[in-house]
Amino acid sequence: MSGVVGIAARSALTALFLLLLLVASAMAEVSYAKERVRLITASGRTHDLTVELAVDPSQREQGLMYRRQMAPDHGMLFDFGETRPVMMWMKNTYLPLDMLFIASDGTIRTIHENAVPHSEAIIDSREPVAYVLELNAGTVKRLGVSPGDRLEGAGLPATKRAN
Repeated sequence: MSGVVGIAARSALTALFLLLLLVASAMAEVSYAKERVRLITASGRTHDLTVELAVDPSQREQGLMYRRQMAPDHGMLFDFGETRPVMMWMKNTYLPLDMLFIASDGTIRTIHENAVPHSEAIIDSREPVAYVLELNAGTVKRLGVSPGDRLEGAGLPATKRAN
């Protein structure tokens, strides 16, 4: 009988090991291309940022989850490939974030400041948008960014045509 139990135990351990391997590979860090963008305020002030581009479903799904820090002049630009209502959340996100919801022409339409880490509350764009730019919380206030300001650079249609 102990031989059968031993085989069953080894099979269970093997299955557990394979499951852990699958989970680990699913949680493997997704890689992102980096680009420079420029925020232009209504007053004409400009702020250059380095952003990681989340353009495919796996990149958008992972976003900034599990990150513990981000440089002050960095962010993540989510490109949805179409204009539509967007809903975000902060599950598994350690960093408090400011979210800029951006139209296809680069105009900032709505802003959500200080998104709470680990919250499962839905953060709604409140209108159809093409992009979301996530920045460290406090950046919107520090740079004086408001709805109507513009984003130029990577991923925006004008940039794609220019290249």
